[in-house]
Amino acid sequence: MGAGTVFTTETRGTEETWRKDMQYMLLIYLDEKALSECEREGCYEESTQFAHQLNTSGQYMAAAPLYPTSTATSVRVRGGKRLVTDGPFAETREQLGGFFLIDANDLDEAIDIAARIPAGRWGTVEIRPVLEIPGLPESAFVRRQSPVRAAD
Repeated sequence: MGAGTVFTTETRGTEETWRKDMQYMLLIYLDEKALSECEREGCYEESTQFAHQLNTSGQYMAAAPLYPTSTATSVRVRGGKRLVTDGPFAETREQLGGFFLIDANDLDEAIDIAARIPAGRWGTVEIRPVLEIPGLPESAFVRRQSPVRAAD
């Protein structure tokens, strides 16, 4: 069984359906100065509609935009000493602007979903499988109940 792969059963009447779930984090990187305030608000509206589409298909787990990097705080611990600095860890051309956490059958399906994220028109969507670590507290959005989708 691969990292992040979970097999669950759901019973409908007398039929038991096996599902193979894989969670993917879709990280959205873009130049945070690339969009006007009007474009940004439009992107939020489109992203909200897209999240509702994913929810209807049982693939939505979570999503959120992030405040600009000017609001970031970085923490490093070296030699037991904490160093707190304002701003992001590294200066880059594109910044982490938000994320979608989805449930997909496989990487191909995750790629199809990532290609439809509105902010991807201005930046890059990085797809990362979510690694499940036994013993962690159960998260409401990672293990929420969703409609049964056929496994490929």
